[in-house]
Amino acid sequence: MAIDPSAQIAPTARIHPDAAIGGGVRIGEFCVVEGDVSIGAGCRLEPYVYVKRWTTLGEENEISAGTVLGTDPLDKNFSGERSYLRIGNRNKIREHYTISRGTEPESETRVGDSNYIMTSGHIAHNCLIGSQTVIASCALVAGYVEVEDQAFISGGVVIHQYSKIGRLAMIGGNTRINSDVPPFFLYAGHDVVAKGLNLVGLKRAGYKLADISVLKRAYQILYRSGLKLADALARIEAEIPTPETAHLVEFIRRSERGICRE
Repeated sequence: MAIDPSAQIAPTARIHPDAAIGGGVRIGEFCVVEGDVSIGAGCRLEPYVYVKRWTTLGEENEISAGTVLGTDPLDKNFSGERSYLRIGNRNKIREHYTISRGTEPESETRVGDSNYIMTSGHIAHNCLIGSQTVIASCALVAGYVEVEDQAFISGGVVIHQYSKIGRLAMIGGNTRINSDVPPFFLYAGHDVVAKGLNLVGLKRAGYKLADISVLKRAYQILYRSGLKLADALARIEAEIPTPETAHLVEFIRRSERGICRE
């Protein structure tokens, strides 16, 4: 492993000789980078960032002050063996954030690309975070949670372990997630309940009115038709087959915790 000669490293930073630092990386004052760490080209670490062993950062990530990446899992079953944190490209992780690596030996926590992760929160061991998500300040993501692409998790949300959050779902502030939340819809309440379509998120993602109308119909069948869940899913497949409704149905069918209700 090596430090690229174009990297800019503050004199008070401490970089382990076994770390790999890519081209154009900037590492601020009092940062610590342990061994067996890889930091891709163009990343920026503000002062006081701590990157622990067995962590990989892709390219052009921006990590703000006080963040710790690759922490030991907050799990009593953790035995201290090697596991990983793998972060993709172009993520922004703001101040005072922690992300743990996996619990089981050789397992991993994974974060995709172009996520905006705000301040003072935690992503726990073995989570799978997609791409282009927003995770707002003070949100707490427990172990083994899966968050699909473009989901929006508002401030103060707490997500119970093993829960799944679907693509382009939006979770209102201070909501407790204790069941799976299907894609494309809006959720709120102390104990999460469905509130309708994520209209803002869908429009920002480029969905046209015709696409939104189909998802609105799917929501009505799922939550307001009075049908049993299996019958509602079959009706969605038969009456409004699109790639989005197929993803919605597949997400619900593979849910192990059960989905939240309206």
